[in-house]
Amino acid sequence: MTSLHPGDQLDHYRIENLVARSGMASIFRGTDLRTGRPVAIKIPHPEMEGDPLFFDRFQREAEIGRKLDHPGVMKVMPGDDQSRVYMAMEWVDGRLLRQILNEQKKLPPERATRIALAILDALNYIHKQGIVHRDLKPENIMVNQDDRIKLIDFGIAGQTGARRLTFTKITQAMGTADYISPEQVKAKRGDARSDLYALGAMLYEMLTGKVPFSGPNPFVVMNDRLLNNPVPPREIDPQVSPQLQEIIYRALERDPRKRYPNAAEFIWDLEHQDQVGVAERAELRDWRRRRSPWTRRILFYIMLALIPIVIFGLLLFVARSHHP
Repeated sequence: MTSLHPGDQLDHYRIENLVARSGMASIFRGTDLRTGRPVAIKIPHPEMEGDPLFFDRFQREAEIGRKLDHPGVMKVMPGDDQSRVYMAMEWVDGRLLRQILNEQKKLPPERATRIALAILDALNYIHKQGIVHRDLKPENIMVNQDDRIKLIDFGIAGQTGARRLTFTKITQAMGTADYISPEQVKAKRGDARSDLYALGAMLYEMLTGKVPFSGPNPFVVMNDRLLNNPVPPREIDPQVSPQLQEIIYRALERDPRKRYPNAAEFIWDLEHQDQVGVAERAELRDWRRRRSPWTRRILFYIMLALIPIVIFGLLLFVARSHHP
């Protein structure tokens, strides 16, 4: 496919300028020639159109975006009779939550709560439509100057009754390591509670400037959340109230059955923090205790068991070499 340039026309849209480029697609600002309104046009790179996984993700994102209609979800325009593969979306003025966090590191509790409530309102809507985002992270949330938000990138979203994506590319098909839920780490599909876990991780980050779990690579990060507890938010910033810390722990429960069952209950607690009971949690006592993966522990014990055998073998070798 030939590349597009400012002034080119793509069906009913005129290309204005390139605003973002990734390894998979370019996003242009454009104009809808039928309405005169600005739009964002996402066009995959030609080499990506032949990638079945990417094409499946792109088509799914477009399908879900056309179905949803909520002020907190980026709207995708109808795409009948397109001359090539692309997605036209509403233009949103604002910045990614990731950009805000990169600049400010952490947010005051009032603002972090306000943004979390806006995200939860959108999640409450999509979950009722049978959609699970499955890749909720600061890079997929647009925030405007009034802290209104837009959820974007539904490429790996789950839809009730839809064919399941395969997990051939773990970071693409399962979510992002810093925000992925424990059940997704275990290769389970995840449900609405997986999105609430991701939001709990983002609320932790907005309040502390740190992600709950970290490590030298994504696999260590994902494994860490199965075994260990994060540093309590109040240990990092005492301005975080005990009630807000409790809300984060409820969202970050490893067992989804202990987590918030839906966005509405998460919303209620954030809106009524003075009524949130604070539990006596092992996570607050034992967070300094670090556990290693069971495979690493087994290998460690095997190594310990082998040391006497190795020493005996060396002594036997030395003895035989001196006595031919």
